[in-house]
Amino acid sequence: MSKKFYLTTAIAYASGKPHIGNTYEAILSDSIARFKKKQGYEVFLQTGTDEHGQKIEEKAKAAGKLPKEFVDDVAAEIKRLWDLVGVSYDKFIRTTDEDHEKQIQKIFEKLYKQGDIYKGAYEGWYCTPCESFWTESQLVDGKCPDCGRPVKKAQEEAYFFKMSKYADRLMKYYDEHPDFILPVSRKNEMVNNFLKPGLQDLCVSRSSFKWGIPVNFDPKHVVYVWLDALSNYITGVGYDADGNSSELFGKLWPADLHVIGKDIIRFHTIYWPIFLMALGLPLPKQVYGHGWLLQDGGKMSKSKGNVIYADDLVEFFGRDAVRYYVLTAMPQGADGLISWESVIEKVNAELAHVLGTLVNRTVAMSNKYFGGKVEDKGVYEDVDEDLKKVAVSACGKACKCMETYCVADALEEIFALFRRANKYIDETTPWVLAKDEEKSARLATVLYNLTESIMIGLSLLYPFMPSTAEKGAANFGLSLRDFDKLGTFGGFRETKVKETPEILFARLDPKAVMDKVEAMHSARAEVTPKTEENKQKESKPMIDIEDFEKVQLKVAKVLACEKVEKSNKLLKLTLKVGEETRTVVSGIAKHYSPEDLIGKKLVIVANLKPAKLCGIESQGMIVCAENTEGKIAFLSPEKDIEDGSEIF
Repeated sequence: MSKKFYLTTAIAYASGKPHIGNTYEAILSDSIARFKKKQGYEVFLQTGTDEHGQKIEEKAKAAGKLPKEFVDDVAAEIKRLWDLVGVSYDKFIRTTDEDHEKQIQKIFEKLYKQGDIYKGAYEGWYCTPCESFWTESQLVDGKCPDCGRPVKKAQEEAYFFKMSKYADRLMKYYDEHPDFILPVSRKNEMVNNFLKPGLQDLCVSRSSFKWGIPVNFDPKHVVYVWLDALSNYITGVGYDADGNSSELFGKLWPADLHVIGKDIIRFHTIYWPIFLMALGLPLPKQVYGHGWLLQDGGKMSKSKGNVIYADDLVEFFGRDAVRYYVLTAMPQGADGLISWESVIEKVNAELAHVLGTLVNRTVAMSNKYFGGKVEDKGVYEDVDEDLKKVAVSACGKACKCMETYCVADALEEIFALFRRANKYIDETTPWVLAKDEEKSARLATVLYNLTESIMIGLSLLYPFMPSTAEKGAANFGLSLRDFDKLGTFGGFRETKVKETPEILFARLDPKAVMDKVEAMHSARAEVTPKTEENKQKESKPMIDIEDFEKVQLKVAKVLACEKVEKSNKLLKLTLKVGEETRTVVSGIAKHYSPEDLIGKKLVIVANLKPAKLCGIESQGMIVCAENTEGKIAFLSPEKDIEDGSEIF
């Protein structure tokens, strides 16, 4: 009998279309679910949408819609994106679902009656985007400690949950379950920053807005976001607060894994476990907090204009290429980077060059030398042994990585097998063997070894790139295997490859792709209404002189300038800054030709941490001005002054 594995994503906030950083979590969770299925688990994957709160009420009003109409549209878009990237969820829950809302009212009343929730009043600082209250001492430079945005003073009647009542019990659970939070560094943060200083009682209702689940015994209050949203993990599989939970709930709970972003780790490893303790339910086995997918070194934000969406990427590169990129761009728990140029580079260097070429060459040689037939003739040489060793050990290595959800490492182990197979072609030189009729059996064995190695690799690849794995296997006339069949070499006797194989990945022309990307952005800019809201940049908060003094501005002279080969918007500048020479990459290629800048003096941020753009380390940033029409002008000293001079 197979073991169950219940995993969840954090439910997506239905305030707007998710960008690729949000979509990453759904792809990651789907990959884990598919991997577990291949290991023989009976898997249940739940995802969905978080649809209540003041922010959504405000956004709906701004859009001229009722809140339910607004979230219906957004939830449909989120579901479309999840389907587009191949998320094989078993349940898509919405917190506006009638059965969920009914259970949240029951849960709230149950906790109130047993004394864990009490009525009071709240006075403090409120962050609308995060939907979080903060005390004065918790603010960072007067702003929200989570997102850095401004907060506003708020006072209202509210219900509170007695968090401190369960703090010691939660700390004990941490000690007894050291793998409860992954990566472990996240656990240390929770203990040192929240549990040890002492938990404050948590606001669990709001009375200043209406878009939420009403408290059934005090309807001027609505249940606050975290008690509502977090409980989806149990209500979605049939929990009933009256004790009549479904058979499915009894089978699946406790969850084996919650997959969430690092920004909401506190809510899932402190608030959620305590809610469950109060309800008398077992805690989830693990919570995995992944990092952020960043663009140009910063978190994606619509206000910054640096948002990339999954559907655009899929249109340009295909579903599996997008899945591969985001899964390999994010080491366990760490942040990753994404840009159009980096996706092109990875597709060409890894998907086309390593995997695509390997499959194409192997199928082509089987057709050319044996009319498409592949069979083991048993003529082995020493060089075969290392390939077989890499092939039969790949499954164990990938499974080891996935024990702690190191997905990028698991994919690296799979591609290590594909790279070894490519090397095997160079070592065995099938085209040379083909010239000697007496070596026909050896040639057949070589092609068999290649095909078997590829099939092992494709079978392992399926959870991460399902369409690619299936297409690749079809090229060889074979079926993908479950993981318990991958520990030995020789999984088929003979087969016949496709006469005209389907190309898995072809090499992309970087310039042609970036031209299309620029055209897409230009077309969208032309149809975007030029309202005052999108004409002007978002205002920055006021800063102290101490903050300004952290920024070092210097005059630099342009010694050389050239276009970056893989980008239409980047220029590589060689700058003289006093006694030193620096390389700076800047996105001003659409506004300046390289020859226009040589010899000019401009202003740079000299103490910015270096960052890699298109493989080039940029050692600073050029200071530019931009008007409402999007025109750019770099800043230069009013009088001729030596490069290296500091600006203050």
